[in-house]
Amino acid sequence: RNSKAAMLSTVRRSVMRTPVLRAASTRAFSMAYDAEFGSKLFTGAVADKYLKKHGETAELLADSDWTTKKADKVAAAVMDWGRDNGATVFTHWFQPLGASSVRHGLTGQVQNYMFTFGKDGKPNYKFTAEELLKGETDGSSYPNGGIRATHTAGGYTILDPSSPIFMRGDTIHIPTVFISWTGHALDEKTPLLRAEQALNKAALRLLNALHYHVEGVLSNIGLEQEFFLVPRDAYARRLDLQMTGRTILGKNAPRGQEMCDHYFAPLNQHALECIKAIQEEAFMLGIPLRTRHREVAPNQYEMAPFFGTATTQIDQNIMVMQICEEVAARYGLACLFEEKPFADINGSGKHNNWSLGTACGVNLLNAKQVEKASGSTEIFPVLMSAIVSAVDKHGDLMRSSIASPGNDFRLGACEAPPAIISTYLGDSLTNFLDGYRSGKATAYSPPKKMLSSGCDSVVDFEVPAEDRNRTSPFPYGGHRFEFRAVGSAQNVSFVNTVLCTITAEAFDEFATAIEGGAKPQEVAKKALDEHWKVIYNGNGYDPEWLVEAGKRGVWRIDSGVESINAMSSDKNVALFDKMKVMSKIEVDARRDVSLQHYAGTVEMEALCMVDMVKQQIIPALKEAGIATDGVTKALATVEKGLAGMHAEGDDLKKATLARTLRLETMIEARAVIDATEAECPAHIWPLATYRELLFLDKNQDANGNTV
Repeated sequence: RNSKAAMLSTVRRSVMRTPVLRAASTRAFSMAYDAEFGSKLFTGAVADKYLKKHGETAELLADSDWTTKKADKVAAAVMDWGRDNGATVFTHWFQPLGASSVRHGLTGQVQNYMFTFGKDGKPNYKFTAEELLKGETDGSSYPNGGIRATHTAGGYTILDPSSPIFMRGDTIHIPTVFISWTGHALDEKTPLLRAEQALNKAALRLLNALHYHVEGVLSNIGLEQEFFLVPRDAYARRLDLQMTGRTILGKNAPRGQEMCDHYFAPLNQHALECIKAIQEEAFMLGIPLRTRHREVAPNQYEMAPFFGTATTQIDQNIMVMQICEEVAARYGLACLFEEKPFADINGSGKHNNWSLGTACGVNLLNAKQVEKASGSTEIFPVLMSAIVSAVDKHGDLMRSSIASPGNDFRLGACEAPPAIISTYLGDSLTNFLDGYRSGKATAYSPPKKMLSSGCDSVVDFEVPAEDRNRTSPFPYGGHRFEFRAVGSAQNVSFVNTVLCTITAEAFDEFATAIEGGAKPQEVAKKALDEHWKVIYNGNGYDPEWLVEAGKRGVWRIDSGVESINAMSSDKNVALFDKMKVMSKIEVDARRDVSLQHYAGTVEMEALCMVDMVKQQIIPALKEAGIATDGVTKALATVEKGLAGMHAEGDDLKKATLARTLRLETMIEARAVIDATEAECPAHIWPLATYRELLFLDKNQDANGNTV
């Protein structure tokens, strides 16, 4: 090899060559480990131990009134807990707008020690109720859609009592909301808490009208988090992966996912040790990451917890994403959450399983549970009818909630549902609701059927009568809906804000009609007759569905940019305002931040393409004696598209130009550039290839480094 190739080879061997941590360096999971689950979470027995020193118990935390009456006791207990565990720093931990895919951890925080220095120069430990409950920061330095400016910058963090305080390392994390001096929400969480409040109020009103009296209703979710783990030394040789989380260029490897050989295969041993360490840290934070498995694409994995309340689950998911990125680095890997990091193999999603529960634990989307708890067979079909109507009325808003740059590559691509918002109920529930709107008033009893394997030694087994439909964006699964189209890099606060808000409105409308004298079955019938079109139990990938959906008039917005803009339509602004979730100013701000985020993401990707081609690929091609005219010409179209974006001042127009640049111009340029990779000798090609990035099983040495 020539000197340059030899130098490149040396760099490849030396970059990030620290051996990965071995299994022996992590604690084995054992019965003794059970005692550590939730040990870093200030709730239950952990909180009880320290609150008792101050005359209280953990039951105090169950009622948010403690924030106004006994915050001093909680602050003192938290400080004692921290000092006993080596945590003498605290931070208010909040969720800024525009964080997905770009902000490490997706959160904002400023960390302060819990002490001041006395006259003797020694630390004086003190943590007050005011410090626990409230903080102040510069609201103008975060994406805010014009709500804040340098001369009007006040922003405040206020403790969220619905999500437990937790400890990580030497720092106590206090989940908070983030509010401007004018009272407008600057974060993802505040609208979610307002939406939960609206849902609770509307659901109680409707259930009372149906003579079922409960103390409260809230949404519960379970998030299936998908991600890629790739070798970090290969990652370090990809500017695009480092800057944007996805490959802007790259020829396919000789092997992809065409053999369907990755799904549920045994976990790669390097990846497994990393995932075990992630789970261990999550368990100590009280995050029940129960499931781990391989996904469809090579080097793709999934982890999922048990169900929990929406606000807590979202906080935990955000922390899990941060832990994944940090732990992966310690194991010689890079964790990728971007929705489409590689071309021509599946991208990643975050399935948002969503249900409604009462304060006493009854799942309102489980027909048998509701009937048993209420003694009524009418509640379940009424609730389901309301939800069906909400999906049909506000499918545009549901589509807006999942709009992200990465999802523009996924939706409808046989790896995620299409951008047509419908719901799958299955034949049995569909037939039941059809009968209900026709006057039948029987109980819904989900049918079961028995299956035989044909093997005498294997016992026959019971399965649901309904098959799984993975092509629907919002299928019903027997006791919950699964919003399948959510992107893996997203903070799902807005997704659940939308689900809670549209459901609250539907419940309110049903309650008004019933309180006005209408019979519940009549109200449900009217809603089902009007919105039946949104129910679709067929194959969402079938080209004929695109035609049929158009005839039915259900919501379809293919463009992520258009769907973002739809967020602030008159209909949606009126909805959020009516349900007291967001004002017009807040909705418009979120639209603007999302448009800016979209355009900014594309700009980074295009600039990476320009730098990689000019600084790495063209020199390599010249060294290999390969003509560069086609590459230069293709790159010029990308630079022209970038210039057009930079010249545009309107957010919507700029994002629209960005979408064209990304989905048309850059894809065409990539085809030309990737073709040269096929011609260039491997020892000269300057970028880590798909083969090096995607096959941990095949090309790692004993320490997990790329060979």
